[in-house]
Parts: sequence; C-alpha cells; structure tokens
Amino acid sequence: MRTSAEERIANRAITSTMKKTIKDLKSAGNKSDAESKLKDVFSIIDKASKKKVIHRNKAANVKSGLTKYVNAISE
Repeated sequence: MRTSAEERIANRAITSTMKKTIKDLKSAGNKSDAESKLKDVFSIIDKASKKKVIHRNKAANVKSGLTKYVNAISE
C-alpha cells in the first residue's frame, strides 16, 4: 500500500473521531456534562492539529466556538 493511502486512512480516522466527539458534546444534556466532555474534545483537536490533520488556526477556531457553545448552555 502506498504511503499516501495509509496516511489518508489515518487522517480520516482522526477526523471521524473528532467529529463524533464534537457531536457527543453538542448532545450533552446539561452544562456540567458538556464541560467534562469539552476536555476530551480539546485533547482530540489538539492531537489532530499536532499531527497536521487540521491547521492549528482551525483547531483554535473550533475550540473557541465550542467553548462559547458550552458557556451559552443554561444550567
């Protein structure tokens, strides 16, 4: 298998995991649940950025938007 194909598969797996955890965060019932899931999402986003799956600025924008989302949830 070519390296590019292997990298594409790995990148898709990382992206898929990232999207699933973001969906889980947005489906959280209350604020405390969302805040605990936010740490996991941040970790996955940072790992994706470190591996250059997503650009570091996009990672920062996504993290900022998710933080605003969690802060807007009423208890």
